[in-house]
Amino acid sequence: METLFLITARGGSKGIPKKNIKILNGKPLIQYSLEIARQFTEDSDICISTDDKEIIDCCQKLNYHCPFVRPPQLATDEASSKDVILHALDFYKSKNKIYRNVVLLQPTSPLRLKEHVQSALELFNGSIDLVIGVKITKSNPYQLLYQLNQQGNLEKVMNAGNYDRRQDMPTIYEVNGAVYVYNYNSLMNKRDLSILKPLVMPAINSVDIDDPLDWSWAEFLMEKKLVKLDY
Repeated sequence: METLFLITARGGSKGIPKKNIKILNGKPLIQYSLEIARQFTEDSDICISTDDKEIIDCCQKLNYHCPFVRPPQLATDEASSKDVILHALDFYKSKNKIYRNVVLLQPTSPLRLKEHVQSALELFNGSIDLVIGVKITKSNPYQLLYQLNQQGNLEKVMNAGNYDRRQDMPTIYEVNGAVYVYNYNSLMNKRDLSILKPLVMPAINSVDIDDPLDWSWAEFLMEKKLVKLDY
């Protein structure tokens, strides 16, 4: 198996305390990402990277054994996703396991489907750096986004140029956090990942839980069966 499925779940959630083990529609939040990873591979190629004992205990109840405890310096707000990924890859490299690519599944995206992960894997090839889950954004920067200038006045973030009508403006995509497929060689050898392929997902599957309102929205969608998981 050349793919590592990496689930990143640090304990220090500020918006929703203990978010990753909080029960959503009958399951701990982290269980959704673990279950979808198990659709593709064995637990030996699934890595839940966490610094938190309660998350580790929760995973054990799901019959999953976390391979290591993430170092505290990689569980801060300043730690980057790349640093966390490289730490996991270095751990497996020390065990003589080298992966061709890494599928990153963030627990905060419980409404992604198996078909989305499968599509992301099919898009991946060795010539690109990253496949990234996106949705079409409603906040088109050519039309709706403004910032304050030095005089304290609003100015557009992006000049609309020759686009007079909304429907003529380019489609803008927003990263949804649901799935990433990283090229191992790019992570090891490139400073910046620049060759990106989008996996366009529906907005309803792109819910990224960051605060209580996001949680309530995801809970509503699941309870009303407006999202049907395919695994």
